[in-house]
Formats: sequence, C-alpha cells, structure tokens
Amino acid sequence: MLRLSLIAVVMVLAGPALAQNVALVIGNENYRHGPDIGGAADALDAASALEGAGLVVEKGADLSTEAMRSLVRGYYAQTQRPGRSVILLSGQFVSHGAETWLLGTEANAPGLPDADLAGLPLGTILEMAAERPGGAIVLLGTEEEDPLLGRGLIAGIGEIVVPQGVTLISGDAGEVAAFAGDVLTRPGQSAAEIAAQAGDLRIRGFLGALTPFLPETAAPPPAQTSGNDALAAELAERELWDTTRSIDTAKGYESYLRRYPDGLFADAARKAIAAKNDPSARAKAEEDALALSRDQRRQIQRDLSILDINPRGLDGLFGAGSRTAIATWQKRNDYPATGFVTGKQMAALAAQAERRAAELEVEAAKRQAEQERSDRLYWEQTGKAGDEAGLRAYLKRYPDGLFAELAQERLKVFDDQRKEEAAAADRAAWDRALRMNTPAGFREYLAAYPKGAFADDARQILSDLGASDEDQAAKQAEDALGLNAGFRRMIEQRLAALGLKPGAIDGTFDADTRRAIRRYQTARNLPVSGYLNQQTVARLLVDSI
Repeated sequence: MLRLSLIAVVMVLAGPALAQNVALVIGNENYRHGPDIGGAADALDAASALEGAGLVVEKGADLSTEAMRSLVRGYYAQTQRPGRSVILLSGQFVSHGAETWLLGTEANAPGLPDADLAGLPLGTILEMAAERPGGAIVLLGTEEEDPLLGRGLIAGIGEIVVPQGVTLISGDAGEVAAFAGDVLTRPGQSAAEIAAQAGDLRIRGFLGALTPFLPETAAPPPAQTSGNDALAAELAERELWDTTRSIDTAKGYESYLRRYPDGLFADAARKAIAAKNDPSARAKAEEDALALSRDQRRQIQRDLSILDINPRGLDGLFGAGSRTAIATWQKRNDYPATGFVTGKQMAALAAQAERRAAELEVEAAKRQAEQERSDRLYWEQTGKAGDEAGLRAYLKRYPDGLFAELAQERLKVFDDQRKEEAAAADRAAWDRALRMNTPAGFREYLAAYPKGAFADDARQILSDLGASDEDQAAKQAEDALGLNAGFRRMIEQRLAALGLKPGAIDGTFDADTRRAIRRYQTARNLPVSGYLNQQTVARLLVDSI
C-alpha cells in the first residue's frame, strides 16, 4: 500500500502530462421506433460520479448513431496519454455471432446489412479499451426488451470476445449505472476487488489484483521539480510493467514496448515476447489453461492406446512417454508436434479413438463369429461323439473353445475310470507328480511309466510348461499394472457381459478368468496370453463405455 500511495502522489505531481483518466458514458433511454430502456437514463448519474472521481467524461443521452460516433471520437482523442478508461454504454443492444451493437435512438427495424449504420459496434469500442491494458473497464447496461428487428439480428448482448487486459461488466441498465457511480468510483480498489462487489452483474475478462484502478486520494503536493517529474515517470512505467506482467500476453508486452521502447523493462519484455511466440511455450500455456484433471489425462492416454500409439502408461501422468505419444499423434494429423494438447486437439483425438474403437469392435465381432463357426464345426467332427480321442483332439485345437468346459468334464470321466483301473503304483506315482506339480516331477513319472495310465496327461502338462517363460513375462507385465481388487472385478464384469464366462466375479483371476481373457484377446486380434497388458486393458475400458 505504501508503494501504491506513493504512485498516486507522484501521479498528482506529474499532472496531465503523464496520466489522463477518461470516461465515455452513453445512456440511450428513449427510442423512436422501439421499446424504451428505463434504466439507461441513470447512466448520466454515474457520469457525474465519475467526474467527481477526477475522470474527464465524454457523455451523452438519447443519441443517434452519428452522435454516438462523434462522442466516441472525442473520448478516443483523450486517450493518447497513459491513464484509466471507463466506458459505460446503456440502451438497446443487438447481436449477430460474436459482434454486438448499441443501437442509436433513430434505429428502425435494422437487419444485419444495416447494423453498422444503425448502431455502435462493440468490437471497435473494446479495441479502444484494449489500448490501456489492465486499465480499462467497460460496462454494458440493458433490459429485456424485444425491439423490432430485421433478418440476421437478435435482441440483446451476444457472446463477446473480451480483449486481453479489459474488464467487461454487463447486466441490468439501472444496476450497472448504480455500480459504476458507487463501487467503481471508490479509490484504491483493484479490478479484482471491484469485481467482487458486482452482485448479480456478469464479470468477464481481466481481474488483476496488483494495482488500484483509481489511486488513493493524496494530499496536495508541493511545487513540482524536475526530480519529481523523473520519479513520477519511473513509477508510472513500473506501474504499467506490473499490469503488463499480470496480463502476461505477447500483445501486452508489445504495448509496453510501444510506450517505452528503451524502458527499464524493455529487455524483459522482448524476452517474454520471444517466449510467447515459441510454439512449444504457447502450446504448454494453452494446455496449462485447460487445467486437465487426472481422469482427463487418463482418457487421453487411453485414446492414444486405441490408436496404437503407446503412451507408456494409463496413469493420468504425462511423462516423457505420454509427451512422445502426443507428439506422434500430432505429426500424423498435421499439427505442430509440441507434445502438449489443445482443447481442439483433445476433441479430435477423442473422436478418432471413438471411431477406431467402434471399428475394432466390428472387426472383433466378425472375427469372433468366424471363430465360433469353425469351433462348432470342429466340435461336430471330433468331441461331440464323446470318445476320448475326439475330445482330446478338440481341446488341442480349441483349449478355450465354446465346448472346452464340456470336453474337460467328459474327459474327467475317462481319467477317473483310468485311474481306478491303473495299478496302485502307477496311481501313486501320478498322485506324487501332481503334488510336486513341477516339470521334474512329471518327467520322473514318465521315466517310471512311459506307457502309464497318465502318460498322455504328463506329456501334455510338460508341453504346456514349455511356454512358461512367455507366461512369466506376461504375468510380470500384468503385475506391473498394479491392478487392485476393485479393478479386477470390473474386468471380470466386462468379460461376463461379453459372454466370455470368466467365472466368479470376485477380483481373483483363476483358470476361468484366464480362459476368458484369452478368448477376448483372440477375438480382438491381440497377443494371446491370458494375462492383462496395457493394450488389453485399454480395449476393455473402451468396450465398457
């Protein structure tokens, strides 16, 4: 506060040579060919309060379009020197797209071709305000009326794009005028503090909190000296620099340099502009502005995975792998490969992933239908008859097939019968091998009983164990995902919903679950292991949406 008060004192010392606080006030209440705006007349009361606060005010009421333009020219002529600007416009507003006009009182059912002739374009007004970044407040007051309009225009204030450094306040004409005349004229308040008192009024744009909009009132200063002038000039420059940094845009820094090309902060301003113009820096700033949640980042990673671009994780953390994956996608789609996403790119990525996921499901459905047709045909030719050779032939080709459980149940009958018929020593040796459940144990059994009752079973188990290295690698990949019990239950529920019979929904991946996972992977042309990996999880999550 001490520094701000000193700035205020020196600004008074410096007088109009350094600062010029200006206001433009138009209150159009009485329209000749449309409904009146009752609260617009209060704008002139606000004009008096602004004059009392030390602003040079260009004001008018019930003005035609040409008279408004003349008033605007007078206001703009007063803004050549640094200072604050207040622009208060009240009356009937009409809009088309992103442009809005304040109608002159002579307007008679204007259409889109007549808009610039029948009203004051707010785009121009806002650009004038933007010449004082961090030091301009624009207020728009109106009422819900329906003036007679031609084609292409609608009543009311449109969705205005607020320039950097400009504060825009809009609402009921009477409330806006009261706010301008009371709250806005209190010295020592920042734009953020002013906005906090706006009540039902709508606030958009710049809400800086570093410097007061109108400085605190100071005691009459002593006679001016050249030293005071120099100090005032320096403090005025520092105040502008503080405001420029709070806005932090290339346009703001360029505005500072136009005013102070050799100023105290000229080098810093040029460096800031260079950084803003760097594509990577701009992209990072744009992504930062999105304030992505962790779930949104996970979704981006899943979308990339669906498109066969590996983000090296689905954890919602953008490390080097995710940045590389984003850059790869950007290259494929003719975007600058910055590794940072924009809102537009997120939408494009999501659309592509959704489309690809749908394509993959169509492909999977066709592949699964063909596999099931072949499966059923082979069952008819082998296992359906119920003999042991046919059942084993079926299971050898379709270990996870449609009839795998049935074939295993029927083979168990043969196994049980063979076990009863087997010699006691043979049976005991097989039971011992099963208890050991190691390759050495099954080899020991075969060495003792190469033609034993369970020799075929032992050989089959040893054959299956031959892929143990691959199974171990697949298991390690699944373990690395860190899936908790709740997530495993969700996977089991999804497999069950797809008719793949994962067994009990309990978060424990047993033999039934592994078979269901293998079926899912086979149908979707994924590497078949029976274990989850990043690619399989990404597909399952998309399939569940």
